[in-house]
Amino acid sequence: MAEFLTDIETIRKRARQEIDKGPITDAYGADLERVLQVLNEALATEIVCTLRYKRHYYTASGLYSEPVAAEFLEHAAEEQEHADKLAQRIVQLGGEPDFDPDTLTKRSHAQYDASADLIDMIKEDLVAERIAIASYTEIAKWLGDGDPTTRRVFEDLLAQEEEHADDMRGLLERLPHDTKS
Repeated sequence: MAEFLTDIETIRKRARQEIDKGPITDAYGADLERVLQVLNEALATEIVCTLRYKRHYYTASGLYSEPVAAEFLEHAAEEQEHADKLAQRIVQLGGEPDFDPDTLTKRSHAQYDASADLIDMIKEDLVAERIAIASYTEIAKWLGDGDPTTRRVFEDLLAQEEEHADDMRGLLERLPHDTKS
């Protein structure tokens, strides 16, 4: 096991000297600028996912649309919560959350979708969830011990994205594939 911390007097002295750095101390082991860029990409992903789920909620139609639309609305709210958590972490790290609509879809890992068919909507949402799962898994591994707080944010988001993917898969399994009637 590694030796415990620097002596407490040195830690106290550094804390006072670098007070303007907020939560970023010498113990922070990640590339802060890259972490902020990755957080802003994830923020864009969550905003695009919120918008996609909202569109699907409002445009879902047909015999089976009511329970599916309810699921879309629930997921839209949760994706918005994810965006809020990411924006909060960006600010906490001294960055600025990028909400610029002109570049949103370029920065997002997932894509926006305007499908009209209920099954296509579910499939596109499942694809987007799978993209988020793959991205967030890679990000959490990349962060490792360099920024454990941001890693935990991504791990929490990842758990919910996996639930969303499971929900979408379940809808696909339960719905008849000809939902036009």
